[in-house]
Amino acid sequence: MTEVYILLGGNLGDKSKIFKETRKQISESIGPITKRSSVYATEAWGFESELFWNQALLSETTLQPHELMKQTQAIEIMMGRIKKSDQYEARTIDIDILFYGDIQLNTTDLTIPHPKIGDRRFVLVPLNEIAPELIHPVIGLSIQTMLKQCDDSLKVERIV
Repeated sequence: MTEVYILLGGNLGDKSKIFKETRKQISESIGPITKRSSVYATEAWGFESELFWNQALLSETTLQPHELMKQTQAIEIMMGRIKKSDQYEARTIDIDILFYGDIQLNTTDLTIPHPKIGDRRFVLVPLNEIAPELIHPVIGLSIQTMLKQCDDSLKVERIV
């Protein structure tokens, strides 16, 4: 089993119901969720929109990275996500793979660790709640340190 850190994000529909069902689908098709952060209301990053909800999860999986990505995309579609473009947009659910063990992977369709972790408070705040001492395998800093150094000033507020 490999530990994977995942971020849920979404701002359309019944977010409470969507997040609950998404966590259920992750547990059933990816692996057990062993930790989860609080849910945070966050301002949209890169475009104007309703507030997003974000939550970090730690799961364990036997899936390889590309299989994991295919499964997260299948869950997104099952939960009603319709990708209109490669631009930032409102969505029912987005499932990002943040870390897959300490692997570093850079292919045309998947980069692990997620390349924008250090730039976004909506990722770092919930991730810091469940893994403050986790060391980013590329940058070499803990999540807690990355959060302290993050320049993003968008609002991230704990709601649940």
